[in-house]
Amino acid sequence: MRQAELLRYLVLAAQGEGNRRLASDRAGVRPMPASRAVLRILADHGPLALTGCGDMLVCDSGTNPSRLADRLVTAGPGERGPAPDDRRRIALALTAEGWAANDAVRRIEDEFYDALDTAGAQVDVSAAIELLRLVSAGSPAARALQNRIDAQGA
Repeated sequence: MRQAELLRYLVLAAQGEGNRRLASDRAGVRPMPASRAVLRILADHGPLALTGCGDMLVCDSGTNPSRLADRLVTAGPGERGPAPDDRRRIALALTAEGWAANDAVRRIEDEFYDALDTAGAQVDVSAAIELLRLVSAGSPAARALQNRIDAQGA
């Protein structure tokens, strides 16, 4: 097996394992897993128009931000209302239920990230990060991730 092929499958395996752990650890936490990314974006950067939220959504290209937002609103953690900067536009925000769910999801994610940090202390993680940045450069997911990184610094 070529090194590049091994790397690809290890990334897929690691992603699958991470998703499995986060999904099992979040049993009983609403919203459903697919909408949790929207929940986290709104908690960190909201209220946001749907396009602003979609611009930060790191996911498969076939994922529909509007559907994810609809699920979040229907489930109760999200709500639509006038945008703070322009009442003619609609913005997504978290409800009180959404903030409580965000706190639970953040704790679970922090535990997972702590485990990754511990495992990463044994290797040069910065080289892996740089390689993954190079591989994903120019992709919609890479742009969405950069939007989230840029918004964090704002």
